[in-house]
Amino acid sequence: MTNKTSRREVLKNIAAGAMGVAASAALPIQVTAESKKQIQIALKGNINHAVCRWTYQYLPLDELCENAKRIGIKGIDLVGPKEWDTLKKHGLDSSMCNGAELNLTDGFADKRFHAALIERYTEHIELVSKAGYKNLICFSGSRRGMDDETGWNNCVEGLKQIIGLAEKKNVVLVMELLNSKVNHKDYMCDKTHWGVELCKRLGSPNFKLLYDIYHMQIDEGDVISTIKENHEYIAHYHTGGVPGRHEIDESQELYYPAIMKAIVETGHKGYVAQEFIPTGNNKIGSLEKAISICDV
Repeated sequence: MTNKTSRREVLKNIAAGAMGVAASAALPIQVTAESKKQIQIALKGNINHAVCRWTYQYLPLDELCENAKRIGIKGIDLVGPKEWDTLKKHGLDSSMCNGAELNLTDGFADKRFHAALIERYTEHIELVSKAGYKNLICFSGSRRGMDDETGWNNCVEGLKQIIGLAEKKNVVLVMELLNSKVNHKDYMCDKTHWGVELCKRLGSPNFKLLYDIYHMQIDEGDVISTIKENHEYIAHYHTGGVPGRHEIDESQELYYPAIMKAIVETGHKGYVAQEFIPTGNNKIGSLEKAISICDV
């Protein structure tokens, strides 16, 4: 499942300079306007930035990709096989592939869904590998009265039937940590320690966690310490302002620059994907600001 920054002022100055050069060379106004569109935000390179497709669902994927490229984003999260050609056209990574899951509630913790999940994940692991991508999302699903031990055992039983193929195809199955307090009642993998224990029991480098900062702030807090202590089990991060999953600016309780510095210090080479729901009129501006905040 944000607007004015000093960086934008820099861009305005660059654009103004470009216009001045164009005028002195007597270039047509149309060329100048097009040049402005091509200006790409300069990023530090310490974070591999991505954005979740569903939070900008109102935009055609082509348009989201064009904006992502301009901002300096490298990947689009939660895109399935039918739209990978669009990402490839724009030179963007499918940073967290989806489409194999049944839904967020019927997952590997419940053996009743194993047959369907194993069939779907077997197919999608092949597709992800063939496309040259790496990460494929998965979910524990709901507890439905199960204790932790039963949930771990069931997940191990199901995932072991596909993890060998994932290893062979160099695909990482990534289980998302979701909060069960506000958004996903009864979700089983709702604490970092639960997900880490599952990683340990599977014992495969091709099974890791998606640490959603928004979700884990709600269910357990202590974000920076948790990341530092468990980073070897984390393949991917999602952002979101708390409360409400909106912009990650000063309107919410988390201080994202410090969190991003902690992630960089762990040596993380994967992605950090923006997964907030923008509320302002300038929604792409909100995405630009979020990338600026996280680009430490």
